[in-house]
Amino acid sequence: MALRVYLSGEIHTDWRERIVAGAAELDVSFDGPVTDHAASDDCGVAILGAEPDKFWHDHKGAKVNAIRTRKGIADADIVVVRFGEKYKQWNAAFDAGYAAALGKSLIVQHGPDHQHALKEVDAAALAVAETPEQVVQILRYVLTGKLPG
Repeated sequence: MALRVYLSGEIHTDWRERIVAGAAELDVSFDGPVTDHAASDDCGVAILGAEPDKFWHDHKGAKVNAIRTRKGIADADIVVVRFGEKYKQWNAAFDAGYAAALGKSLIVQHGPDHQHALKEVDAAALAVAETPEQVVQILRYVLTGKLPG
C-alpha cells in the first residue's frame, strides 16, 4: 500500500523535513503548499497584476494558492496539519476543516499549549500528535502494522 500525504500548516520550522526524512523508507509521497513565504504572499500579483490595496493583493494570492491546496488535499490519503507555537495559523485551521469535510484521514500536530484553542479541530482528527516523529510512527504503523521500538 502506498500513501499520499499532504503536509499543511506553519512554515517557520523544520517539521516537514523531519517527517519526510523519518518516512524515507516507507512508501509515502508528500505534497504541501508553497513554503516560500514571499512567493506565497505575492503569487497573485506576480501572475495577475499589481494591486494598490493590500486586501486585494492578499485576496489574489489566497485564491491562487487555494488552487494548489485544494488539489493537494483532495488527492491525499492523509492530511497532516501542524499548528506552530509562534503564529496563529488560520489557514491551517481552514485546511483541517476542508480535509475533514472531504472525509480525509486527518492528523493534527501541535503542542500542549494549543489543546484548548484547537479542541474542535482535534475532535475532527483521527490522531493528535505533538511531534513530527509521532506522525512518522503513525504513518509507519498504518503502512506496516509495526509499533515503535
